[in-house]
Amino acid sequence: MRGGTVQSTYSSPSAAPSKPVPVSISFNRRELNQILRVYGRMVADGEWRDYAMDFHKDKAIFSIFRRTSEMPLYRIEKDPKNARRQGAYSVVAAGGMILKRGHDLDKVLRVFEKKRHLSLV
Repeated sequence: MRGGTVQSTYSSPSAAPSKPVPVSISFNRRELNQILRVYGRMVADGEWRDYAMDFHKDKAIFSIFRRTSEMPLYRIEKDPKNARRQGAYSVVAAGGMILKRGHDLDKVLRVFEKKRHLSLV
């Protein structure tokens, strides 16, 4: 406010168009809880030590590291453009190979379950 006049920050529709705010894809609370449950179990087993989350305009990525300074061991990706075809969720190994893909995050995360070996007694 200068000299008793109020300056308005409102811009009319005829003013110069503003850039649209880019919308980024993210994990919702339920998805993040599922991912962190698996992550916590693997940290407790001593296999994983760190993680990072990246949110882009086309996908969300949860990267898992053995050591902070290394490349990620796995990436859990949410890509909505694949939701109708192969499924929005995928687990990608360090080399880029897709280990599991699907519509249900819980089923996709089962790729991290340890296989129980049966033995005869």
